[in-house]
Amino acid sequence: MARYSDETRERMVRKMMPPHNRSVASISRETGISAPTLYAWKRRFQEHGYVIPKKAGTAEGWDGKARLAAIVKTASMNEAERSAWCRKHGLYPEHLDAWKAEFESLASRPVSRRELAAERKKRRQLEKELRRKEKALAEAAALLTLSKKARAIWGTDEED
Repeated sequence: MARYSDETRERMVRKMMPPHNRSVASISRETGISAPTLYAWKRRFQEHGYVIPKKAGTAEGWDGKARLAAIVKTASMNEAERSAWCRKHGLYPEHLDAWKAEFESLASRPVSRRELAAERKKRRQLEKELRRKEKALAEAAALLTLSKKARAIWGTDEED
């Protein structure tokens, strides 16, 4: 198994980050490093706070975690720093503003007791249905196993 230096790992992950936004498949073809290895490196860097979009490409490829991380990172920056950060990561400041407004609208939306009660009721019904289906599946599996064991012990009736 090949061992890669920390510099190599960082260089490969940086190719996946904006502004390059290269796909894992293209980097894998170019370097010969397997795609699962590259995905593991990408995940490790994301866990350490690096902003790496899930999909390469435009701002729509950024998932919720990456969007929130970008908003938090740029919150204390002035306009010039924020614009430079956006250029480096392949975004526009308008993307950050839209994401921030979206998060604020989610946080400020009041939830009524009726909505909560309805959601709890729906969840209980779904859990009840899931338990019922799991029991039916377990029973079917047990019957199938028993019928196979019975055939193995007594054999099949060839006179029928």
